[in-house]
Amino acid sequence: MIGLIYLILCFGVGWGICSICLPELYSSTGSTYDNRAIKLSSYILLLPVWFTLGVLSMTWLVYLIALLASSMEAPLIIANAITMPLAFVFFLVIYYLNKSKNKLRGGSLLCQDKRTRAKEGIIFGLVTVLAIILMWSTFYVKDGQLNIGVSVFSDFSPHIGMIRSFSYGNNFPTSYSHFAGEDIRYHFMFQFLVGNLEFLGMRIDYAFNIPSILSFISAFMLLYVLALKISGRLLSGALALLFFAFRSGKAIFLYIQRVPKGESVLKSLWYNTNFIGDTPHEDWGLWNLNVYCNQRHLAFGLTVMFFIIFMFLPHLYEMFESVSYQYKSFQTKKTSKSYQIWNTIRYAFFSKEGWKVINLACPLFLGILLGSLSFFHGAAVIGCLLVLFVLAIFSLRRLEFLITAVIAVILSSLQSSLFIDGSAIAPKLLFGFIAENKTLFGVVAYLEQLLGVLPLVIILAFIFGRKIERYQIMAFSAPLVFAFTVSLTVDVTVNHKYIMMSCILLGILASVFITSILDKKSVVFKLAGIMLVLMMTLTGIYDFVTVLTKNFREGRVILDMKHPTTDFVRENSDSKDIFLTDSYTINQVVFGGAMLYQGHQYYAWSAGYDTYYRDIMVASMYQASSPRELDKLVRENNISYIIVDYGNRTSMDYNLNEDNIRATYECVYETGSDEWDLSIFDTSKRIYQE
Repeated sequence: MIGLIYLILCFGVGWGICSICLPELYSSTGSTYDNRAIKLSSYILLLPVWFTLGVLSMTWLVYLIALLASSMEAPLIIANAITMPLAFVFFLVIYYLNKSKNKLRGGSLLCQDKRTRAKEGIIFGLVTVLAIILMWSTFYVKDGQLNIGVSVFSDFSPHIGMIRSFSYGNNFPTSYSHFAGEDIRYHFMFQFLVGNLEFLGMRIDYAFNIPSILSFISAFMLLYVLALKISGRLLSGALALLFFAFRSGKAIFLYIQRVPKGESVLKSLWYNTNFIGDTPHEDWGLWNLNVYCNQRHLAFGLTVMFFIIFMFLPHLYEMFESVSYQYKSFQTKKTSKSYQIWNTIRYAFFSKEGWKVINLACPLFLGILLGSLSFFHGAAVIGCLLVLFVLAIFSLRRLEFLITAVIAVILSSLQSSLFIDGSAIAPKLLFGFIAENKTLFGVVAYLEQLLGVLPLVIILAFIFGRKIERYQIMAFSAPLVFAFTVSLTVDVTVNHKYIMMSCILLGILASVFITSILDKKSVVFKLAGIMLVLMMTLTGIYDFVTVLTKNFREGRVILDMKHPTTDFVRENSDSKDIFLTDSYTINQVVFGGAMLYQGHQYYAWSAGYDTYYRDIMVASMYQASSPRELDKLVRENNISYIIVDYGNRTSMDYNLNEDNIRATYECVYETGSDEWDLSIFDTSKRIYQE
């Protein structure tokens, strides 16, 4: 109940912040960016903005207070006891001030046009159903057991470890649950939000799924707003959401082509449970809706990104309008063509109007908003800055872009200095992403195979679209170009999120182009438009089916909500205690909030940790030949508990010396039998004598 109150307060705080800092939002859904009237309900813009503003402000405040109170026994009790009443008082004060000054927004947040309202209801009803199906089918509690879908359990290993390190432990200052004892290089604040909700009494599936569903719906809402503000057409907005949900790609067509002759295509599709596609890692479900299931924080990051772009796009339209006016004025003076072009360029790039700041408060606020996202989803911050950089080149009020970017970078750097020892990223030029042929033609071939007909549609939209739409295509392509030229981590595969960001945003322009085709009276054009929609969504639709069939047919990872091993870890350790274990992914130990010295290496390696050194240390401790040697290594690596189980006994990386461990430390917990026995040794209870 308290966790639900926390989320409600987030909306209230977001409303209050919006009322103070962004009052113009309430009237921004009545027209497109080029001032054409549209029918758009205000709630589609306001609700996701209230949610994200409230979550960011409240969750950061809870975290920072808990960090200051980390030396106390229960810092989250103190942090929530301060933050939640403060949030309620803030809401009441803003409500009273607005009411006393007659600034409360009256009227309905719904569109006044009944037909439009009904269509919006259907669209976002379907989005809500999609969100619920995705989140609850991959993570739910039933009959006292937590069920984790096989398509998400890998990423959920560190996620659940981090969640439980807050709800069960005292992970302040914060350390990575799968590489305990060092800094935190992973954007963990969404997991902290979930951990805090569980701490406040929400069952873990509710605590994880409800914010994930709200984030997913919010991202769709703001993309819809962007599409309508750009296109002015409800159909374009609906298509943009369709392209967001169901990716474009050649995978389904290639799969059908390879079905053996005489075998039923439908039967083959129905019984398949693997993600399809021939490009590297496409079989991971790297590009489809499964990403939003296993990286729940991505949708939250996209929501903020879409909102920042929504706020800055008017400056681009103002520039195009001003340049058009200036060019026409030069033409009326009957000057030479070269003079007209030069003066137009000079106005666009060197005039005072192109750089002046009209509203300082707005870029300051947006910079703080974007900067506060860094440890919720750092890639969304980078992707947003890339889009803003290109937009700013040909926009009015460029200094406002710069102010927002500078503040966001400063806040991101401050957070990195707080959480990370050393540099957060290690940028390097790396052309080709994960394309097998890392040449220009190889990249083009890779994109054509991965994205299917989408590149062709975007090229056509660029050729036949308006000038401002062409420029938007270039700006929205910036994250994609970045993904194929720069690597910020040792694992370039994580750049897939930048490609997805570009594809989602470019989907808006694709929807505008396809809408223009469907508007043609010719039956041929209408059929062509329908075919394009099908070609752009069939692979994604089948991917969605695969997410469901994979998780229901291949089984699930099942954890007991009340398991003796989990209870032992919870009751006898906190986040300062480091467990020496086999290379765990997700199990009852991780579910108990145990901080692992070396979990499964991929998670920590991809985050930039030195897993090679710890591999050596793990082997050295497990195969130590004497109690003295083992104890020395344990003290050097700050190990609190050693776990010996089947994974250690069958390891190919070292020869377990279990007798030595038993001769060195007291076994404080044991379950199972023979080689499946799991024993936990407390390193503070030494048996051997010096």
